Amino acid sequence: MKLPQNQFKARIHLDQPQIGIWNTIGGNTIPEMLGGACYDWVLVDCEHAAIETVEVQCALQAIGQSPEVSALVRPAGNDPVLFKRILDMGAQTLLVPYIETAEDAANAVAAMRYGPRGIRGMAGMTRATRYGQVDDYFTTAEQELCLIVQVETTTGIKNLQAIAQTDGVDGVFIGPADLSASMGLAGQMDHPDVDAVICGAITSLVEMGVPAGVMALNPDMAKRYISLGAIFVAVAVDLVLLTKAAHDTRALF
Repeated sequence: MKLPQNQFKARIHLDQPQIGIWNTIGGNTIPEMLGGACYDWVLVDCEHAAIETVEVQCALQAIGQSPEVSALVRPAGNDPVLFKRILDMGAQTLLVPYIETAEDAANAVAAMRYGPRGIRGMAGMTRATRYGQVDDYFTTAEQELCLIVQVETTTGIKNLQAIAQTDGVDGVFIGPADLSASMGLAGQMDHPDVDAVICGAITSLVEMGVPAGVMALNPDMAKRYISLGAIFVAVAVDLVLLTKAAHDTRALF
């Protein structure tokens, strides 16, 4: 059996815009529904959502019912133990939060790679290897794994070039919420100063030839970031959509 291709990785490196949605509700029903909604990618969030690492596998299986949709996973932190488990479950793309330095990025890269290039632990009978059926998994896995690092502080922005150019980093995702807090403007993601930093970061990444991503729940802001060159943009969150729909429906009565 051949190693499955990472469509998300291939597409962002071909500068094909990818529109995504955040999955924060655990279980397999919501991820399956989101996969069927035809976004380009669905991110399973284990950092801020009530989704434990053990739930990732069923989410991946659910999203996988829609072959054209890519599943991304955000681990709770830049932790090689978490990476090892999530990668063994079959995730091919990780979005790693709170990267502030090139050293942070390099540590994440090492956790994605088998020795001697990295420190990822080896196990043969995993979903990633299709339970031992993928040909030469241990020597070919790296080419289909994708590492996105999340820059979300002023320190990270200052170190953006070094982070983005770290060998093994496939793209950089700008996190507006924590960035706003880091700038002393907590929760003001649409503040002109925060917006200016995000725009500057996207522009810098485009100039470096590094795929840039961002979350923007405001459609106008999302379209503007895309026009600047952001290639993978999260435009919705499942729980936000559900809450709004519930309130809007109640308001009708």
